[in-house]
Amino acid sequence: MTGRETSVDAQDTELKKELDAALKARRELGEEYESALVDSFLEKVDLRIDGAVERRVRRQFAEQQVATARGGRAAEERDSWGERFGFGIVSLVLAIPLSAIGTAHADLPGLIVTWAGIVGVNVVQAARADPNLFGGRLRGRSREGGWED
Repeated sequence: MTGRETSVDAQDTELKKELDAALKARRELGEEYESALVDSFLEKVDLRIDGAVERRVRRQFAEQQVATARGGRAAEERDSWGERFGFGIVSLVLAIPLSAIGTAHADLPGLIVTWAGIVGVNVVQAARADPNLFGGRLRGRSREGGWED
């Protein structure tokens, strides 16, 4: 049993006691105080829910701050190996017709320009996927991610 389960069980027990107290008070005071007792109980439940939501939001915010402080992107933002591999395969498959078109229109210079473009696109993709690939710094860009003047 974790600490969270114990805490939830304790809160449930406390909430049950409060509900029992509200029901006893209703029996003693009569129906004219029923809506006030229900409102009071629901207010306590709302406060509990607000507290739980606030704790969760604070925890998630703290986790995001830690990830940012470590200089990493969130797990959802990272490229998977499969995405990078797929990008490489697609660029090689498209290289065949692009090479034929470049060669047909401009012979060897067209082929060189075509492959320079293919290599350039793949280098940019690799640099985007791994910012530390080129020594952790792209020209004109600071380590913090902003542009230098």
